[in-house]
Amino acid sequence: MFSGKDLSRLIIPLIIETTLSVTVGMSDIIMVAHAGEAAVSGVSLVDSINVLLINLLSAVATGGAIVSSQFLGKGKPERACAAGTQLVSAVTLLSAVIMAAALLFCAPILKLLFGELEAEVMTNAESYFFICAVSYPFMGIYNACAALFRSMKEAKVSMWTGFIVNVLNIGFNWFFIYIVGLDAAGVALGTLISRVVGALITLYLIRKPKYLLHTENYWKAGLDFPMIKRIMAIGIPSGMENSMFHIGKILVAGLITSFGTASIAANAASNTISAFGTLPGTAIGLGLVTIVGQCVGASDYAGARKHTGQMMKLTYALFILTNGAIFLFCRPLVEFYHLSREATDMAVEILKISSICSILIWPTAFVIPNALRASNDVAFTMCSSIFSMWIFRIGFSYLLSLYFHLGLMGTWIAMFIDWAVRSVFFVYRYKKNGLVFHTR
Repeated sequence: MFSGKDLSRLIIPLIIETTLSVTVGMSDIIMVAHAGEAAVSGVSLVDSINVLLINLLSAVATGGAIVSSQFLGKGKPERACAAGTQLVSAVTLLSAVIMAAALLFCAPILKLLFGELEAEVMTNAESYFFICAVSYPFMGIYNACAALFRSMKEAKVSMWTGFIVNVLNIGFNWFFIYIVGLDAAGVALGTLISRVVGALITLYLIRKPKYLLHTENYWKAGLDFPMIKRIMAIGIPSGMENSMFHIGKILVAGLITSFGTASIAANAASNTISAFGTLPGTAIGLGLVTIVGQCVGASDYAGARKHTGQMMKLTYALFILTNGAIFLFCRPLVEFYHLSREATDMAVEILKISSICSILIWPTAFVIPNALRASNDVAFTMCSSIFSMWIFRIGFSYLLSLYFHLGLMGTWIAMFIDWAVRSVFFVYRYKKNGLVFHTR
């Protein structure tokens, strides 16, 4: 169902789009770095919450994208459009509820997750979190619309929108930080404005009938609960899986706060830089949702397996390039953050180990499960991921960091162990069952 040209049209824009999405968070941290490690630490802690919510909303969007892709594979574009309309409505309502909760309980949430932070770190975290919370509905709408464009092989639309969002984010960050002098609140305002624009652009474009998959009048369509249930049957398990994954990261971040500001800042820089190394895999994983979803909808299971194998080979090739570059140039990359010598040395050591582990085990831990999800095998991926997260990512973080006195490095080693365990589960599942037995 997918020629080489089709795959290129889907994957290349996705790689660019995911690169741009990571650049938003990276530019926030780099541009606020002039205010000191307390500002970097406050922004990075809240970003861990933002990433959790982004992935929760993206998981629901992925559920809608899989349902729409399967309808397109079956040759039922009108049902695909109906699914897309319900997806946008459901994500808007869900993200509005999340926004309200974040606005009402901003300070208590931060204290619950991260404990008693230094006063300056908490001040920066509160101002950044409160403003970012307003952007959550727009973030949800953008994710839903972008997922629908990917479902119909129109990834270039969300790619160009992502480019506009990035330019606006950097421009407004510069204005609010260097002209107005708002520090953490300044980068939050830049993020808010850019997300509003991104949501409005994609929401406008997805309504155009020229696209095979377009949404209808949301008020007229109302809420189609059977369709929403079908979307959520995939989206909720994926959302729970992603949420548990990032809740684990937040709990580990709370542990890291006990190691001091230098460790928090080193962890923030390491997370952001290492994210660039995994961008190709993230993009290809998103592409597999469309590829496998449409193949499964057309009952082309052999094609689904063939394309999954092609995408895995591509992922490994690109990981050697991106993570090899991080391994070689990690010190100058970390020095962009203007951290203390202690924090810089910690981040460099982490990135060298992380780049090697990313090449070896990240693709099987995070790309293959997307192919399984697209064939409706969501329960296994959810249970496996949650089990591995709580036992190995969280449990081993405390064990290695506190009992074996490895500090920040212990939390990263625990993460690599989690990746390895996931890989074993997902490779076994894929080899045993393929992409057939859980389709419907």
